[in-house]
Amino acid sequence: MMGRVTQGTITSQLLRNISSNLGQSASLQEKLATGRNINRPSDDPVGITYALRYRSDLAVNDRYQSNVDTATSWLDFNDTMLSQVGDVIKRAKELGVQGATGTNPQVALDNIANELEQLKAQVVDIANSQFKGKYVFNGQFTDKITYDPSLDPAKVVTDNGDINYIVNTGVQLDVNLKGNDVFGYPPTGVTAPKNEDDNLFHVLDQMIKALRAGKHEDVNSELSNLESRYGKVLTQQAEVGARVNRVELIEDRLKDLNVNLQTLQSKTEDADMEELIIKSKVNESVYQASLSVGSKVIQPTLVDFLR
Repeated sequence: MMGRVTQGTITSQLLRNISSNLGQSASLQEKLATGRNINRPSDDPVGITYALRYRSDLAVNDRYQSNVDTATSWLDFNDTMLSQVGDVIKRAKELGVQGATGTNPQVALDNIANELEQLKAQVVDIANSQFKGKYVFNGQFTDKITYDPSLDPAKVVTDNGDINYIVNTGVQLDVNLKGNDVFGYPPTGVTAPKNEDDNLFHVLDQMIKALRAGKHEDVNSELSNLESRYGKVLTQQAEVGARVNRVELIEDRLKDLNVNLQTLQSKTEDADMEELIIKSKVNESVYQASLSVGSKVIQPTLVDFLR
């Protein structure tokens, strides 16, 4: 048996429907205004979990990219310093060949020795190079000068610790070079982890000493050590180049990953504006129609109700 439908029932149902339409309109307007499909967790409880995950992954990816940029800058700086060391060695070799001929007067040998002293000072300056306030050739002790001017640089043992940057999940990249690997360990007779007679400072000292004494044959004997050290510098530079190539590949991968994460985040969070505009217009029409119907259903006065 059907129950009696009263005016109050009709009015209540109509107001509920109008309120529902108005609520949908407000929700659509909010999405249109923000351009986002999810403005609060209740809008899409499942979607918000994915959105938060994408945001977290993007933040981590940005940190990796920042580390990659710093690592690249550090490696580029090291490559520049090694090129300068190579240039000094090549010039020293040219001077050594001139001084080893045995046809130069002592004044010429002294002039060559003077230039070699300047080259040695230049090598010390390079060895004490700083990148962003950090000494690049002293391992992990980046706050301590690598080759103290008060000490004989040929006898200095630098720190051999690594400076690592995390550039991806579980991936660390060494960016620093050790001074002894570049310039050589102390020569034979000095207590050190190992000895190398092609220590660049030692070789230059020996050449200068021989030139001052007019012993061109001793200068000639140091040329092979100079060549040996040059080869080791080139090896270090090749290693830096390999690291640069690797970090560039990692950088490309991070950029691709960043684009993918942003795309997924956009699909999850961002609103489809075309679809929202259509829904908004449809909802507006429905709302206006419900108001029109309501104005006829709800009797404004007792006389209209009795009519």
